[in-house]
Amino acid sequence: MSISAAQVKELRDLTGAGMMDCKAALNETNGNMEEAVDWLRKKGISKADKKAGRTAAEGLIGVDSGVREAAVVEVNSETDFVARNAAFQEIVAHVAKVALAYGTTEAVAAANYPGSDKSVTDTIKDAVGTIGENLGFRRSAKLTVPHGAVATYVHNAVADGLGKLGVLVAIETTGNERAANAFARQVAMHVAATNPLALTAEQIDPAAVEREKAIFADQARQSGKPEAIIEKMVDGRLRKFYEEVVLLKQAFVLNPDITVEQALKDAEKEIGAPAKITAYLRFALGEGIEKETTDFAAEVAAAVKK
Repeated sequence: MSISAAQVKELRDLTGAGMMDCKAALNETNGNMEEAVDWLRKKGISKADKKAGRTAAEGLIGVDSGVREAAVVEVNSETDFVARNAAFQEIVAHVAKVALAYGTTEAVAAANYPGSDKSVTDTIKDAVGTIGENLGFRRSAKLTVPHGAVATYVHNAVADGLGKLGVLVAIETTGNERAANAFARQVAMHVAATNPLALTAEQIDPAAVEREKAIFADQARQSGKPEAIIEKMVDGRLRKFYEEVVLLKQAFVLNPDITVEQALKDAEKEIGAPAKITAYLRFALGEGIEKETTDFAAEVAAAVKK
């Protein structure tokens, strides 16, 4: 049967698929719009399976927040180009909204995507067919406080709540929540810049501390000083190590003359009550993913041979 341009446009508007794919779908289903949507969906799933082996290390970090709670997610794509795609950005924003309700990666993956009876995982898989790249929901996390605020910060945002680096900072206090949120956001900016290992010294992996102490001791022994002096030197270097990697001990980025801990004490005057930073989360896009390196010239040569 003859397929009109209007039918192709309607199917394209419904699915976001390319014009040639829409025309093929309508031809295969004798112009039945509903069956054509299913045909394209099946084709999209097929594409997703073929592309699933490709490394998806680009994409976006998304954040969403509510009353005394906030969530952060990472959704990956193969290229930065797709991260600038409005449809992909909408997906990440919706996944962040789901994360605000469900929190953990496993729960978010299985939860229904907003306005759909499909899971987040299945919705992202379906999107592979229309967006044309391997996509993946990688992780999510959430912070909540009973009293106080959870602030968010997105570095180099490409849209509201979307970027390459996202940070959450939770502050517990019975004081002014707006003032607490304002200070927590400043701390979130600090965390984005400094990437601390832990909130407190006690939270650092003891094995990592022992490793640092061993290195410091070996360095100190090269001075030829007595063991008692070496022990004091190691203690001094360990304090310096904590100042570099522990959030509360770090020099505050907005005022390097004081620590984050002292900045918090100063902020209590504005907050109007004692305050405590209870947790932070920092998601950097693609961290920990081993990216594939390809020889473009070799790929072209191989294609020519085929």
